[in-house]
Amino acid sequence: MRVPILKQGDYLIASIQSALSDQELMQLRDDLAEQAGRFRSRGIIIDVTVLDVMDSFACRTLRSIAHILRLRGAQTAIVGIQPEVAFAMVQLGLALGEVQTALDLEEGLALLSRRTERGSGSEK
Repeated sequence: MRVPILKQGDYLIASIQSALSDQELMQLRDDLAEQAGRFRSRGIIIDVTVLDVMDSFACRTLRSIAHILRLRGAQTAIVGIQPEVAFAMVQLGLALGEVQTALDLEEGLALLSRRTERGSGSEK
């Protein structure tokens, strides 16, 4: 099942609806890279609120998605990491690296707005 990706102004929002297989994560990566270029998106939000588990492959893939999108000119924020998922990630030594995170979609949009404004030089 493909992850729905919505366009909201200069941003894309990918809302994961259920646990994803490795192949589905790779498809999400490809879809986001393609759509970020097609729509000239400045920011991408990946909403993982429904995930109750995040394994090492998912963490690595989300981190690589953010790096790929940065190379395509877009900032990325992962939103909605559940408390028990965050706890398990820390206990297992899983990290998203420098990928920005936010509590929810609203905070993710605000974070990207600040980051993209700063990147365009309109905020000093």
